[in-house]
Formats: sequence, structure tokens, C-alpha cells
Amino acid sequence: MPIKIPNNLPAVETMDRENIFVMTETRAMTQDIRPLKILLVNLMPKKIQTEIQFTRLLGNTPLQIDLELITPASHIPSNTPMEHLSAFYKTFDEVKDRYFDGCIITGAPVEQMAFEEVDYWHELCDIMEWTKTHVHSTFHICWGAQAALYYHYGVPKKQLPEKLFGVFRHNVEYKQSILLRGFDDSFYIPHSRHTTVTRADIEAVPDLRILASSPQAGVFVMFTKGGRQIFITGHPAYDADTLKQEYLRDVNAGLPIQPPKNYFPFDDPHQEPVVTWRAHANLLYSNWLNYFVYQTTPYEIANVGKDEE
Repeated sequence: MPIKIPNNLPAVETMDRENIFVMTETRAMTQDIRPLKILLVNLMPKKIQTEIQFTRLLGNTPLQIDLELITPASHIPSNTPMEHLSAFYKTFDEVKDRYFDGCIITGAPVEQMAFEEVDYWHELCDIMEWTKTHVHSTFHICWGAQAALYYHYGVPKKQLPEKLFGVFRHNVEYKQSILLRGFDDSFYIPHSRHTTVTRADIEAVPDLRILASSPQAGVFVMFTKGGRQIFITGHPAYDADTLKQEYLRDVNAGLPIQPPKNYFPFDDPHQEPVVTWRAHANLLYSNWLNYFVYQTTPYEIANVGKDEE
């Protein structure tokens, strides 16, 4: 089954070009089926690019997905046209009385600020608290994962001596995890961040289990019992050229930056990057939707969040 998104969202054209079956709102009205309600809290500056990345992954499953988009009302983004936000995004106030099978909270380029200094921090705290009672499973990504670990469990983020930038090998630690079902023992995931969370701080929280980690990038996947909360520190949704664009942006701005590791052939930025993470990215989101959303969410969506973890 396809992912259902607004009729004129730019992702529709991209998905059609990539032969990913997208169902617009008009077509979906003709089907008598309860789709999975997924909320994307988009904190990334290039929101259209992020929409496409997640639409691609969520649309690559046999499940029908009804995707809705929100962004903090307390922050005015500078890299996305207001016309696009007005046409396709809601505010938290507009959805807070509803229930969702799943929620994705993205990363954001604010990691070097204290959490409390981020202008939408209090609104994000309200959203994260709300997910505990109104969302069946919440998937947190990169800074979104750091923010949630700090809010829910007091886990601090720590500054790295230099930017963690590139595509790194990871190892599955908990091989019985159905979130990583079908994964190879080792796999690759992109990272782009200046901060991290430590294994010691994660292991000090009884509710958290580490599923996979990297010798270079540290802890990668953590979750709570039943998968009600999932945290990943990297960016499996990144496109082939996302790290390249970040690298060129920093080079053009005169910032001190090395080419992303294990990304360009021979680490030569004049060559085209090689994608080594796409298969596991698709599998990760497919497993989340299947095992932690579809198979366990209540049929009556109003009952979401009423079961204890």
C-alpha cells in the first residue's frame, strides 16, 4: 500500500520519478481502510528536502501511511518558503487533541546550543510530553534523539573535540531486536554532528537498551521497552549528496571542515560519493512501521497511549 500525502506536496513528483507509489488525498478518499497515522515533527532547516527523504522511506512498505507535517510555531524558519509552510504544515496546537500511531522527531542544526537556549525548546518539550499519551511509538533522530534523552531521562549531550562527519560502520549489539531484524552484523550510517551521548550515561538509565553502536560514532540505536520510544544518533534518511552539500556549504563559508569520512571514493571530494547505507535505512524504517507501529498499535486510535510500556 502507498503513503498518503497532500496533493501538491513537492515529494509527490520525486516519488513518482523514483517509482514509489504515492497516494494523494483525493485517491485515498475512495478506499475504505484505516491507514497508519504518522506525524512528522520537522525541525530541519531545509524542510522540503527532509519531507522527501522521509516520504521515500515511509512509502517503501506494504502499509498505507497517512503522513501529517508540523513544525514549531515558536520558530520562523529561514530556508523554507512561508507559502509552503502555510500550505502543508500544521502547528502543534492544531493536532494536540488527536492521536497518532507513530511520530518522527527530526534532528536540527542547534546541537551546539544548550537545549534551553533553543527558541522552540519549551514547545518541543510540550510535544515530547504529549507523545507519551497520544502516540504509540515515537522515533527520535540525531539532535531530536539527544533532546528527547535529555528531556525524558536527563541524559546530557557532550561536545566532541571535532565534528563527527561521514559514513561509519556500526555493529548490531542486541541481535534479538526486531527493530534490527534482517540487518547484517555490520552496517553503515551517515553522521553529521558536533555533540554526542555517551554509553555510560545511557547504560545508567534502566529503561534504555542499546541495540547498535559504532567504534567511531558511538551509540547509535537505543529504545525503551516495547519500542514506545526509539532514539537514533545518525541520519539513515540522508540522500546520496546530503553530506556533500553540507561539506561544500562549509567550504564556501570558509569554515574549518574535512571531507566526510568513508563517503567519497578514497576520501577525494572531487569524486562522486558512494551510497552504502540505503538498504539498511529502508529496513530500519520498515521494521519500525511493521513491528512497533502496525502490529501493536490499537485499532481504535483513541486508545493509543493508554497502555503502560
